[in-house]
Amino acid sequence: MAINFEFSQQGLSHFAKVIGTANKFLIGKETTYQGNSGLFNVTTLPGLVYRPEDYVTEYGFWANFITPTATCESKGSFCCLNTYDRAKFTFSFMQYAAHVPKGDFVVFLRKLLALPNAVEYFPKLQLKNGVIHYRNNNGTLSSLEPASDAETENTALMRYLNPSLDEVEKQELITAARFVHWAINDPAHRRIQVEVAIDHFKTNLAEYALQYNLNGMPDLICLVICDIRHQGRAKSSHIINALNTNGNTQKALQNLLSLGQVHYPQRIQTLKTKIQAMVAEGKLGNKTYNLATKDFV
Repeated sequence: MAINFEFSQQGLSHFAKVIGTANKFLIGKETTYQGNSGLFNVTTLPGLVYRPEDYVTEYGFWANFITPTATCESKGSFCCLNTYDRAKFTFSFMQYAAHVPKGDFVVFLRKLLALPNAVEYFPKLQLKNGVIHYRNNNGTLSSLEPASDAETENTALMRYLNPSLDEVEKQELITAARFVHWAINDPAHRRIQVEVAIDHFKTNLAEYALQYNLNGMPDLICLVICDIRHQGRAKSSHIINALNTNGNTQKALQNLLSLGQVHYPQRIQTLKTKIQAMVAEGKLGNKTYNLATKDFV
């Protein structure tokens, strides 16, 4: 049976509760950005924040490796939501964005729809041949993913999640409430957030290692490059120039940490602070990347 919500608003904050229950939860707060309207949620609640120690048994060093970026993206919040920028819908502690075809959000949602309780949250969505589809009232299926690789955005999926950036709409509230409630109440949802993040970073780093000659490079250099590319705050040419230090890895690290300083000083300071803390704890700063195994040693 589908989970349905009642909605309420206090000031700029939107809340929901499952019909027939008493406990409401925050969906998000209204905000505006470059003329767009939408919601954001960066709530950090006990038990709903990414902690690498909860996942290190399964994922080893990678659980630590993604932590500084998770801190920068959302303070580790498994309920992090953004519906006000060009992606139209972003969710998870790593802020998976819905606009990228076959991107991290699509991978994330596909995995969610494979869970047994997916029909309770998204009764109209289902996977067909591994692709996200919407089930119409007459029972036919319509793909929410692009039919061609030439398309550069998930237009149909974005429209389903958040019809427009003009205002906070009912459909936007419904889909946002479903994601937030699911993350709050299901550890499998949170585990998938982590699984997608680590798979994403592993795959990307293997590509970056070829692109930037990272075989044998310290983990901190690899981490900062992954963070730069995840946020998109510098071009590849800038990364290549930053690494051009005749083998001086400490200088290369400082160069990388300076990229984007003018526009993103707070992000970079958060990244530095978290890295320093984890180095002091012995969780980072003691491994190098091996391209042959696509892992750290």
